[in-house]
Amino acid sequence: MSSLIAVAFSDEKSAFTMREKLYEMQKNYLLQLEDAVVVTKDTQNKIKLHQAMNLTAVGAAGGGFWGMLVGMLFLNPLLGAAVGAGAGALSGALTDVGINDNFMKDLSQSITPGSSVLFVLVRSATDDKVLDGLRATGLHGTILKTSLAKDKEEQLREVLSSPSVQQELQQQAAQEKAASNQSMTPPPLPNN
Repeated sequence: MSSLIAVAFSDEKSAFTMREKLYEMQKNYLLQLEDAVVVTKDTQNKIKLHQAMNLTAVGAAGGGFWGMLVGMLFLNPLLGAAVGAGAGALSGALTDVGINDNFMKDLSQSITPGSSVLFVLVRSATDDKVLDGLRATGLHGTILKTSLAKDKEEQLREVLSSPSVQQELQQQAAQEKAASNQSMTPPPLPNN
């Protein structure tokens, strides 16, 4: 089952940089992405989705090829290619693959102008190596929504948080560890 992750960034550039890093990790077989979309909000509060793949163009290219092939059968390949490209572009424009566009637009309403959100649908990942790769980017963001398990979400939150938040999380973890160690210490034996 795939996991959805939506991370907000205070600027537009960070989301695009993070998406490129994820694609790089995918090329190295560290994760498998189903979808990765950057959503930006401009100063007029207009939300724009930056899809990784332009389905309209893909549909037009595929439709043009098949239309030309069918057109050759009827001795009019140019008309067939034009009709096929038009039909392919229309079907591509109406197709929504991956994360639902309306869901992304609704969730992105809460971000401030000039900021961005990276929506990622991950099919599988080598968690420790992906987290190390994300940590190396030095990018900091806020998780808006995720379907990850609580422990994996906490690990991702720690990697994406700012240095001051990371220090606070480490202090909390140290305090919890000290408290659990105290509770595991056996009581002293009485002296006879």
